[in-house]
Amino acid sequence: MKKSLLILIALGLLGAAAHGEGRLTIAAAADLRYALDEIITAYRQHHAGAEVEVIYGSSGKITTQILNGAPFDVFFSADIAYPERLFREKFAVTEPRVYALGRIVLWSKRHEASTLTLHDLTRKDIRRIAIAQPAHAPYGLRAREALIAAGIWDEIQPKLVFGENIAHAAQMAQSEAADVGIIALSLALFPDLARHGYHLIDADLHAPLTQGYVITRYGRENPLAHDFSAFMNGDPARTIMESYGFVLPGRENRETDTP
Repeated sequence: MKKSLLILIALGLLGAAAHGEGRLTIAAAADLRYALDEIITAYRQHHAGAEVEVIYGSSGKITTQILNGAPFDVFFSADIAYPERLFREKFAVTEPRVYALGRIVLWSKRHEASTLTLHDLTRKDIRRIAIAQPAHAPYGLRAREALIAAGIWDEIQPKLVFGENIAHAAQMAQSEAADVGIIALSLALFPDLARHGYHLIDADLHAPLTQGYVITRYGRENPLAHDFSAFMNGDPARTIMESYGFVLPGRENRETDTP
């Protein structure tokens, strides 16, 4: 019995060492860049020894990376369809869970965005409009849907410049490489951007930005992956998410007001 117990302990220690005990690697959609950084700071207050690394990018590209074996423990997507695919193809070990609904806004450093509407994007003094690449970035896809619904997609296409992800699109607008950006509300509320204001785009103009997460197959044996997932559903994380304009599950009827 003693020998068996020692073998089990040794195997457990080897498994922990192989995975990296006390280390968590998260892949996350770029709209979470500021909110998730704050959440991780709050998490570390209770888990001082935990090493948490976050890789931000577009949800579509991260999904492709996970399918190709990227060593991410947890994946937070801007569109739950991507975690659903990973679960369906057995690259995730937990069922996809909704953590928030996102919103898109018009934002500009050059113009007073709070007074803009989508139809203003056809103006001659607005020459470049940044959006995330619709092919692999959910926020870019929703921007395209809103522009089509507004009836201006064909007219403004020559003005469009595409970011690799929504944070890149925001950076293009912030650097004035684009006159206006259609970006995530969560990014527009970051202090550096919030002082310029924004216009909240009507959610009825596009499909919902239902955002979901999973623990990946790689993270199955990592206790921190399960622990952080539970933390994400607690009050501290939810408060931070709401402060960045995310609509939490069960609170879908609450509207974020334009400043």
